Amino acid sequence: MNIIEDLKWRGAINQTTDEAGLEKLTNKKKIALYCGVDPTGDSMHIGHLIPFMIMERFSRAGFHPYILIGGATGSIGDPSGRNTERPLQTKKMVKHNVEALTNQMKHLFGSDSNIHIVNNYDWTSNMSLLDFLRDYGKLFNVNTMLSKEVVASRLEKGISFTEFTYQILQALDFLTLYRDHDVQLQIGGGDQWGNITAGIDLIHRIEGQDAKVYGLTIPLMLKSDGTKFGKTAGGAVWLDPKKTSPYEFYQFWLNQNDADVIKYLKYFTFLPQAQIDELAQKVKDEPWKREAQKTLAREVTKFVHGEDAVKQAENISRILFQGNVQDLSTEEVSQAFNSVPTTEISSDPINVIDLIIAVGADKSKRQAREDVNNGAITINGSKVTDVDTTIQPQDHFDGQFVIIRRGKKRYFLAKVK
Repeated sequence: MNIIEDLKWRGAINQTTDEAGLEKLTNKKKIALYCGVDPTGDSMHIGHLIPFMIMERFSRAGFHPYILIGGATGSIGDPSGRNTERPLQTKKMVKHNVEALTNQMKHLFGSDSNIHIVNNYDWTSNMSLLDFLRDYGKLFNVNTMLSKEVVASRLEKGISFTEFTYQILQALDFLTLYRDHDVQLQIGGGDQWGNITAGIDLIHRIEGQDAKVYGLTIPLMLKSDGTKFGKTAGGAVWLDPKKTSPYEFYQFWLNQNDADVIKYLKYFTFLPQAQIDELAQKVKDEPWKREAQKTLAREVTKFVHGEDAVKQAENISRILFQGNVQDLSTEEVSQAFNSVPTTEISSDPINVIDLIIAVGADKSKRQAREDVNNGAITINGSKVTDVDTTIQPQDHFDGQFVIIRRGKKRYFLAKVK
């Protein structure tokens, strides 16, 4: 199956500038392509992951992907998808984020990958304002720029000249990569269509209309209920394990609805069509087994965090299901209870009732005593039924944590200072 046909089957194509021409080109040779990300933060979240999974698909098919990290474009701000001006970051912040995203990309795709990482700061930082205006600004028609959705949507509230010029810089990226690396395809989100076509127009003006360059955008990812994909009650799901632990990451995918899971298997895994079709049938015939969700969680967690992270996440899940929290390692506690109510306590011995109140498991000592007497409280996996019990915070989990459970599912974490 041609790479473009595969992307169509996966529902991963929103728009292309010339689908037939691109399919014909990719049948003839292994082209170079690129996708960019601006360093607006020091980690990507799973929404960012979609186009880069496509880059990995191209890489596995023998093509030559380039990941562009926007040290230059990130300094001025992309107006795409925003109603107001993006706050400018300091040069120090941009530099830090560029380094963090570069390391994240290397972790995702590996040093031996066919994927190359470039920074557009390298070819823009020494360009003078006069050179920029004479060599490139002269080639852009303001009326055409104003008609681009990314700019037109901002005209009512206003857009700065800085953000207005963003599409010129991104167009320059495509031109530079075309000249230096024979890059013929740019991939991006649907909101990047105007910027992508600006790059194609620039290449055609400078290199001629015969230049074979293309654009491809991916669909906006929505859940079956129409809400935005990738958000939880706690916020975005990050690729950085310090922001979203591998266990939380695994659980996010494991908890997807039957209505969404096959779509996500197509987007976020490299499983072949036959296997995904088989999982789709299992969703219909045996939904209670959640085989598709388990496969999705394993595959995406393995890609982002590695095989060991999958094993650890599955081990944590099994232990928590059985209620045997005493079997968790200190690191696993940190992952599993990252999002539960957490309170700092001292390392001094503490009465169980006082501990329950301190972590907020109960609001009154009377209720806390009732819960203890009724066997509703477990501390570090052991049921406590004596209200006079003294808890030694340093006895478990290397003296760092105390786990309190009220009832069957309500957990609270005490961090030992």
